[in-house]
Amino acid sequence: MVPRGRRADHQAVLLVGGEIRCSLLIGRAVAAGELREDDRLVDILPELANGTEYDTITIRQLLDMASGVDVSENYNPYWPLTGTARMYLTEDLAGFVGDHRDLRFAPGSRGDYRSVDTQLLGMALARVAGKPLGELLAQEIWAPIGAEDDALWNLDRAGGQEKAFCCLNATARDFAKIGQLVLDGGRVGTTEVIPPAWIERISTPSPLPVIDWGYGAQWWHPTGAEPDLMAIGVYGQYIYVDPPSRTVVVKLSDHGTTQDEAETIAVFRALADAG
Repeated sequence: MVPRGRRADHQAVLLVGGEIRCSLLIGRAVAAGELREDDRLVDILPELANGTEYDTITIRQLLDMASGVDVSENYNPYWPLTGTARMYLTEDLAGFVGDHRDLRFAPGSRGDYRSVDTQLLGMALARVAGKPLGELLAQEIWAPIGAEDDALWNLDRAGGQEKAFCCLNATARDFAKIGQLVLDGGRVGTTEVIPPAWIERISTPSPLPVIDWGYGAQWWHPTGAEPDLMAIGVYGQYIYVDPPSRTVVVKLSDHGTTQDEAETIAVFRALADAG
């Protein structure tokens, strides 16, 4: 299960990066006809409409980090009231996104990593599903993959909503089960958990690169032509999946913002090549 507002199992560790949970849950919602990638965000969350170009943002653009929403990806402890740091600290995520509807560039014109895109996706998903993200994750992914431990998803306040962009606390073994789910084409044994079409979607980089890397539906595609993909947390957490060698690697650490992603990926690829 994924409790809301309770402490997780004592073995749990933090993966700071919310993309993969929202991505996989959205894949299920798309297959069920509850969402379309071409849906406008403000058609799902009409309270965010403001009569500007913001109103044109689509689910697809949020998935591919191409919304242009001007919330800087700031983690600097000396600027705690700016950008993502402020979004992490707020006790009112709905109010935060409502106060941050300016654009840095036209939606869909380029890719630029913004945690707020994932937060908006999570809020849209919870709205169409009519239930909290933690409940969705528990029912639709955590139970089907056979997770061994409870997880904890941080809320903005007691009884509030999930920080969709971050803060799922779980064990390395259970994060590895997420990677295995992707490696196995969205299936656990003979049971389809994630539609194969969505596994193809996350395995295909968007035409708009993000920080010179491939990025598609909330999953990173490292530099180079290799078919590997991964989830990355800002402080050095990874779920790495290499389909050709059928390798899954989970790395949980806390490097601050000094991690060397390229060096880490090189190690992952060496492990995959070693078989």
